Amino acid sequence: MRRIVITADDFGFSESVNEAVERGYSHGVLRSASLMVAAPAAADAIARARRLPGLRVGLHVTVVQGQAVLPPAEIPHLVDADGRFPDNLLGAALRWFFLPATRRELGREIAAQFAAFRATGLTLDHVDVHNHMHLHPSVLSEILRNLAPGEAAVRLPREPLGLAGLPGVLLAPWIHLMRTRLRRAGLAHNDWLLGVADSGRVDEACLLGYLDHLPAGDVEIHLHPAVTRDAQVAAAMPGYFNEAECAALQSAAVVARLRALGLEPGGFTDLHRDTR
Repeated sequence: MRRIVITADDFGFSESVNEAVERGYSHGVLRSASLMVAAPAAADAIARARRLPGLRVGLHVTVVQGQAVLPPAEIPHLVDADGRFPDNLLGAALRWFFLPATRRELGREIAAQFAAFRATGLTLDHVDVHNHMHLHPSVLSEILRNLAPGEAAVRLPREPLGLAGLPGVLLAPWIHLMRTRLRRAGLAHNDWLLGVADSGRVDEACLLGYLDHLPAGDVEIHLHPAVTRDAQVAAAMPGYFNEAECAALQSAAVVARLRALGLEPGGFTDLHRDTR
């Protein structure tokens, strides 16, 4: 059996991203979005989500390349004086692993992001992490600590090796460990994630190619749409085709291909799958 979730990441990053989410939902195939609760346009994203009740909204936990919820004085080992997480992913990962003080602050910040999402009153559909940093065991541990069994699904960043290539081979042990821990915790997850190797470049042709070669099981396709590449988007996402991704979500050809396949995109809530 094959089921599909099409998700927009970085909901709340800017109004350009938020407008792309609304257009993709109202005029296209988007049914899921991942909210960055501390991002500059988070309040605008939440307001849009409330008037789009069919949009499934998840928490896009941010622990690198973004803003923290807690003030810098409470997490001085985790962020700079402006409350920003580091841009260096490897450096951040090493600090979480080797420095207990940083790891404790990581736990407090992730808990604060969960609390901020729950304060919106939106139903938590899923949880994922910016740059897929929940592949790090410390980050995943904090996510598991903040979720009750069956409360929400968690994104498994497992891309077919034909698309992922060597990075997929290198990450395979960590993905297997994540999958095992999610199942032990009683948390649902997707089987496959498309759009990792092509991050920021999932235009109409790419999306149609995915649909023509979908693996069996529950598949998530994630994109990073924006209606315009304003200065904020361009600085954070160099080389991304955000506008083309926005157009792909509204493509008549994509709608027709999904209909021909007998697939209706939903959110993780709509998968109704049992953890195994």
